[in-house]
Amino acid sequence: MVKKSPSCIRISDARICPHCNTKNLVKNGFTKNKKQQFYCKNCCKRCINFYCYKAYKLNTNAKIIQFIKEGLGIRSTARILQISTTTVLKRIIAIAKKIPNPIFYKNKIYEVDEMRCYLKRKDKPMWIVYALERKTKRIVSFSLGRRSKRTIQYVTNSLLLSSPKSIYTDGLVHYKSLINSVIHKVKRFGTNQIERNNLTMRTHLKRLQRKTICFSRSFILLQCVLRIYFWA
Repeated sequence: MVKKSPSCIRISDARICPHCNTKNLVKNGFTKNKKQQFYCKNCCKRCINFYCYKAYKLNTNAKIIQFIKEGLGIRSTARILQISTTTVLKRIIAIAKKIPNPIFYKNKIYEVDEMRCYLKRKDKPMWIVYALERKTKRIVSFSLGRRSKRTIQYVTNSLLLSSPKSIYTDGLVHYKSLINSVIHKVKRFGTNQIERNNLTMRTHLKRLQRKTICFSRSFILLQCVLRIYFWA
């Protein structure tokens, strides 16, 4: 006897609520597509007998996160999951909004660096400024924008609130006015770990590679992809 996968079983067969896994389902009319609708007395949520739309599967968001971290583009993800590109874009933004910011710990050593990418056109560069905790190699903060003091200040201010032991940079002029000289360190091999992480990011994410036809069309989408890649 061949067993059916959970996605192939109709709710009318098992009478189990997909939200709370209880058997308090009662019939609740029909949808516009003439599918039987059920109402759960336990969680007060509705569900239909079976879903034709692939994006309704419970593991869709988990797969989108996995594909982003493996470097798949929007269209590649849509083809594999058999859903529209618009749905993938909306899901990426929704997932990114639910990701909490990382926790800062006091007296840590950080490395800060900038990485160049672009939006829409290669003559319009965009810089990713982010901070990495040296011991755990954890990304704690990042910012997108021009290679200016304002963009860098967002990252440095968040680090200074945690009373860091030292912050290593590549010696860019803007850092001197933003970080106290007591904790600001500019040394040879001082940013080795974050420079290696730059290479890893370019390997994992196509949109960050130097010679590629893959690029970001939206500032918000690039920010959401980085948020998922760093913290999801």
